[in-house]
Amino acid sequence: MASRGTIKPSGNFNASADAEVLHKAMKGLGTDEDTILQLLIARSNAQRQEIKTTYKTLFGKDLINDLKGELGGKFETLIVALMTSPLAYDVTSLRDAIKGAGTDEKVLVEVLASRTTAQVKDIIAAYRQEYDDNLEEDVSGDTSGHFKRLLVILLQTNRQTGVQHDKIESDAQVLFKAGEQKFGTDEQLFVTILGNRSSEHLRKVFDAYMKLSGYEMEESIKRETSGPLRDLLLAVVKCARSVPAYFAETLHYAMKGAGTDDNTLIRVMVSRSEVDLLDIRAEFRRLFACSLHSTIKGDTGGDYRKALLLLCGGDDA
Repeated sequence: MASRGTIKPSGNFNASADAEVLHKAMKGLGTDEDTILQLLIARSNAQRQEIKTTYKTLFGKDLINDLKGELGGKFETLIVALMTSPLAYDVTSLRDAIKGAGTDEKVLVEVLASRTTAQVKDIIAAYRQEYDDNLEEDVSGDTSGHFKRLLVILLQTNRQTGVQHDKIESDAQVLFKAGEQKFGTDEQLFVTILGNRSSEHLRKVFDAYMKLSGYEMEESIKRETSGPLRDLLLAVVKCARSVPAYFAETLHYAMKGAGTDDNTLIRVMVSRSEVDLLDIRAEFRRLFACSLHSTIKGDTGGDYRKALLLLCGGDDA
């Protein structure tokens, strides 16, 4: 499948030449941020990993440590994220979300709701390798209730494939009876069905649910649940409908209103830059009647803005 990312590998790539350019940009007085961001964003993640290896071979120094020593703030966070392999980036994001002060539920929701089953399997294995810990146990120890149960279900990586035609109608009925038709909501049924059925199947269930109840699935979840569970159920439903639309909405809320959620902005822009950022841009334009490019431009500044706009690519004005 062709990548729908904005970042493509550079054609005439030379890791040694790139390492030299970066070394020079950080040598002596002052740092040439512009050169650093222009170069790194014009390379794929795999190419950046090669540059990192070559840099150490040539100079006996760690490129990421050097970048951290020269850069600062949000711009540094963005550049370090770009220098991290996608799998390692997901693994460290989850680790920080669990082990930081308080649990960052937003990260758990975003990563575990949006990644494919194969990706989650890789994350679990890499997490064990990196920290000698069990991701499921760490998540369980840090969360509770039905929020915890749904995260654990997603970590089983046993989501069904294809559409089970004989279950569409009954799934919709069960969800209707568990929510809208009942005083108090039976969250367990929502968790089990939304956590285990395939996206294709769920899209058909949502249509049947709409016919049955007169409500979109998201409306019922918003009315019937609250807190982190509500956020996770909504993310699972939105990702079943369209992962790019889910991320377009995530970006919109990261920049809407007073203050920007820079961590989310960086995480989404970096982690989707070689996956589906072109589709996310199209969905953003469709949903919010303005371009992702113009929204980032109005919400950020300096080298940080320059780098994010390059990552974004074109302006869908």
